[in-house]
Amino acid sequence: MDHSEKESKYFRAKARVVEIKKFYNSLFSSLFTIALVAGINYYVNEWRSPWFLWVVFGLGISLVFKGFKIFGYNALFGKNWEQRKIKEFLEQEDQREHWK
Repeated sequence: MDHSEKESKYFRAKARVVEIKKFYNSLFSSLFTIALVAGINYYVNEWRSPWFLWVVFGLGISLVFKGFKIFGYNALFGKNWEQRKIKEFLEQEDQREHWK
C-alpha cells in the first residue's frame, strides 16, 4: 500500500468520524430540545394537550434518517448497493468496449 492510498483511507476515515460526531451532536441537541419543549408544554397546560409530542415525532423522524445515512443502513437497496451497481456498470462498459 503506497503513501497516497494510506492518506486517502485516512481522510475517508476522518470524514466518517466527523459525520458520526455531527450525528451525536444532533442527537443530544434534539434530546435537549425535547426536554425544553416538554417542560414548556407542562408549564403551559399541565399535559392537557401534549402538543410537544409533535416535536418528538419530527425530531425522531429526522434522527432516524440521519442515522440511516451515517451508519449505512439502506432498507430499499441493502448494504453496499451503490458500490455493487458501480462495479456492475463498469463491468458492462468493459464488455461493450471489448466487443468494439
